[in-house]
Amino acid sequence: MHRRFFAPGVLAAASVLLAIPASAASSAPGASGIGDPYYPAYGNGGYDVSHYDLRLKYQPATDRLEGTATLLARTTEDLSRFNLDFLLDVGEVQVNGAKASFATSGEHELEITPKKALAKGSHVTIVIRYSGVPSGEKAYGFTSWHRTADGGVAANEPEAAWWWFPSNDHPLDKATYDVSVQVPDGTQAISNGTLQSTTSRLGWTRYNWRSNKPQATYLATLAVGKFDITTGRSESGIPVVNAYSKDLGDNDGAARASIERTGEIADWLAEYFGPYPFNALGGYVPNTNTGYALETQTRPFYSPRQFAAGSNTQVVVHELAHQWYGDLVSVSGWKDIWINEGFARYAQWLWSEHEGEGTAQEIADYVYATRAADDPFWTVRPGDPGPDNQFHIAVYDRGALALQALRNEIGDEDFFAILKGWTQKYAYGNASVGDFRAYAEQVSGQSLGSLFDTWLFEPSKPVAATARSASISRESVAPAQPKSWRKIAATNDVHDHGH
Repeated sequence: MHRRFFAPGVLAAASVLLAIPASAASSAPGASGIGDPYYPAYGNGGYDVSHYDLRLKYQPATDRLEGTATLLARTTEDLSRFNLDFLLDVGEVQVNGAKASFATSGEHELEITPKKALAKGSHVTIVIRYSGVPSGEKAYGFTSWHRTADGGVAANEPEAAWWWFPSNDHPLDKATYDVSVQVPDGTQAISNGTLQSTTSRLGWTRYNWRSNKPQATYLATLAVGKFDITTGRSESGIPVVNAYSKDLGDNDGAARASIERTGEIADWLAEYFGPYPFNALGGYVPNTNTGYALETQTRPFYSPRQFAAGSNTQVVVHELAHQWYGDLVSVSGWKDIWINEGFARYAQWLWSEHEGEGTAQEIADYVYATRAADDPFWTVRPGDPGPDNQFHIAVYDRGALALQALRNEIGDEDFFAILKGWTQKYAYGNASVGDFRAYAEQVSGQSLGSLFDTWLFEPSKPVAATARSASISRESVAPAQPKSWRKIAATNDVHDHGH
């Protein structure tokens, strides 16, 4: 923005400019990315979304999706233009009731220019009408839309929204959701939160889902297909909705034997992490050919392959732990992924203790002892792994090692107080690895910089003396493999997304 100074002889001409509102004169396009160094083009600058209202129609036979998305937002700067992240074909955009011009750019940018510039602090209503075939769209060479024999599924991390609704796609901009989906009779639509109502008319059934707590865009999910749906309540009173594809074949029994324990496991996790933070629970297993699971808020996505070797409560523990660590408290930036994965993995170690199959200490000792110093595992820094290693096994196992080292350093009382207090301090918001260290130091009254650096940031295996001082691998001989290890290792590809 260049400013010019006018001489007295041109004051008359300048007086015309004074009639232009200051916000219009100073407005500029919002940034095409929210500022995350791992994914510079993800998210957008200049506004914050508070609510998504998605009204959709989906035809499983053709994979055609039609939708109207209404976004309620507030500007954080003066805007002449702003971006959304989206891939499908847009037919019309309105901003505050007036038609707006739009264009596409980059891999997934929808650029919207309202008729009038938007002043900072304005409440904005954005309506986008769109359609397309999600399975036909790719960005960066991949798709996050999974076609199935009877429909389709949107579930991926760190991106899934682009294939089914326009959004500000970064965890920093969390919002509430209403998702209304019309599908042919005999087909179901599954999404997050609570099912508000269903209505049927002229061969179509509409499912209306609501998520009433802030939710990151990658945690929003949609699954359309033919499901067997079970309902119930956890002992703590949370309604549970689980959905199983009707063509899971041999994996059906193992999937049910695992996911039907969702209420029990969530209540158990609440003892460590605090009250369950949402008003709905569940999980769903569509017949996809993916291998991973995902902590989609209130209703995790599970691949059938997670149950190919039998029941697997460890994967259920992992995804439900994320409802606190990842969903209730989300990352500030994708480099903070340890806040999600290290804690979900540690929850699995605690579940092993609960099941009498090996303590967290025994598992930590085993991980440390069985990874040689020259194993590339130790070169990945869980506290800032880089985008290529965001879901590396080191973020999980090294990340959990860091928590066991912290537990040993400060003692169980402070450690478990931190696990529970942290989720309350940052509830429904975002936080970083640095925030967690500061909170742990506050609660414990100890300086923990060296411990965090050693276990989260140094690209090498902590030497034996350091490990012993953290009460890790104190024995001179390699520890025995914990009974739970094979079950835990079976979830190593839980977030292996293949891109």
